[in-house]
Amino acid sequence: MPRTRTLQDEQLLEMVLALIHDEGPDAASFGAVAKVSGLSGSTLVQRFGTKAAMLRAALMHAWDGLDAETAKLAASSEKTPGGAVALLTGLSQDYGEDAAAYAQGLLVLREDFRDPLLRARGAAWAKALTEALAECLSAAPDPATSARLMLSQWQGSLLWWGFTAEGRAADYVERELRLFLGVLDLKALV
Repeated sequence: MPRTRTLQDEQLLEMVLALIHDEGPDAASFGAVAKVSGLSGSTLVQRFGTKAAMLRAALMHAWDGLDAETAKLAASSEKTPGGAVALLTGLSQDYGEDAAAYAQGLLVLREDFRDPLLRARGAAWAKALTEALAECLSAAPDPATSARLMLSQWQGSLLWWGFTAEGRAADYVERELRLFLGVLDLKALV
């Protein structure tokens, strides 16, 4: 008879993600995860096989969460340029005023780029997010291109906010995206 799991996969993957975000992906060894989870290293090896597989599982779990949050925000945002700003601002909330947390997120992004499955997951998310933004930017001459440019502006504004740590990330992003929409001549629609 198989033993009952003391931690469900989702709980364990959340612990791995917390460790990754606190100390970086390289810190997520079987020993470190065993320490925070209370499971033995051999149990972790049985579940995941390798450290790389454990890291991939945790990051795929994170993508699941981001996909769900994106879908929720896309469904609740008005289909206007202001709704596009609200969607991207909502996706920026987690950083608060903590530029160091954003920097840790960039280390995680490095892992997504390195792994073909994680990279494909990111590409699928970008496609879904572009489509959601294009719905909000339907008044633009080319909604799909405007959406892609807005995504670039969003990511760039997060990067520049990381250097200045000027207030809350979401407030900085909102201000920058409204300036962007003004340049696209969609400001009146915000």
